[in-house]
Amino acid sequence: MDPALDRIALVNRSSELTYTPAWWVPGAHLQTLWGKLVRRSHVVSTQSERWTTPDDDELEIHRLQAPPNARSDTPRLLLLHGLEGTIRSHYLQGTLALAQARGWAADVLVFRGCNGEVNRVRRMYHSGETTDVDFVVRRLISENPDQPLLVAGFSLGGNVLLKWLGEQGANAPDQLRAAAAVSVPFDLERGARNIERGFARVYTWHFMRSLRVKALAKLGRFPDLFDPAALRRARTLFEFDDVVTAPVHGFDSAHDYYARSSSLQYLSAIRIPTLLLSSSDDPFLPPQVLDDVAVVARNNPFLAAELWSKGGHVGFVNGTSPLDTHYYHEERIIEFLSLQIDRTSAVPTP
Repeated sequence: MDPALDRIALVNRSSELTYTPAWWVPGAHLQTLWGKLVRRSHVVSTQSERWTTPDDDELEIHRLQAPPNARSDTPRLLLLHGLEGTIRSHYLQGTLALAQARGWAADVLVFRGCNGEVNRVRRMYHSGETTDVDFVVRRLISENPDQPLLVAGFSLGGNVLLKWLGEQGANAPDQLRAAAAVSVPFDLERGARNIERGFARVYTWHFMRSLRVKALAKLGRFPDLFDPAALRRARTLFEFDDVVTAPVHGFDSAHDYYARSSSLQYLSAIRIPTLLLSSSDDPFLPPQVLDDVAVVARNNPFLAAELWSKGGHVGFVNGTSPLDTHYYHEERIIEFLSLQIDRTSAVPTP
């Protein structure tokens, strides 16, 4: 079977790229872990800035400027990382390198508390928190009103992005030309339950180790924030969200947090060309969720859903041999966004 046809659903795909899942990285878990444990990415040099938020907190922004001779309408790409990501996350660095090769400007929003510091206010970051993305997007536009803006999000960052796009609907800023979201946990509760099973519990252990440390450090600054004994008993992401994320951010429970923050319910309202790139073997999500995504995408012409059967979670290790390794999701993001820029910039010939 042609590997380019090995997908469970596909809507509005227009690409010159092919995706051949790397035979030397078999299985969803190896695809998922390859980037973190094996990949050696060149670190793109960026400048760090601190932006004060409307609630008097700070956001860390890592900035890659366009070449000195770039035109004022050179695209700018905003990147949003996943749960417990950092500026050094392999998928961010890979995408930054491709943007740099195109001569684009780029910025990475590091979510509150993900820069190694305890942020100043009570709230933290979570999968449905969109005010920081809105703040950053509008500041970027005010600083560069002639520059087309593109946004890409990975995993949790993708959920935040899609929720924000749905909230904006037809009122999204004119400068925002396109978006892309990779390995999104479209249904947060079904996703949280999925990684409580089998080998996927390794991911739960990894996230809980860092989230618990951050939460306890936060408790040192705000002793009444949540119940520390309940945090010590928490063993899963669902339990963590029930004990910490929900009460800190005004949700009744983890169920309430997941129900109100899942991006699936916002997809139909998106009015910006948006790529949805996921795999049905993603260990962070049951494949039935992608069936629901495909249904919505077929009824919204602004969504290009590319749902493959193999690729893991933000994996998509691609190539015909270990000497020719590529990362399809990063290349596809840049290709899709570039195509949308070309379409919106084209002037019809009389």
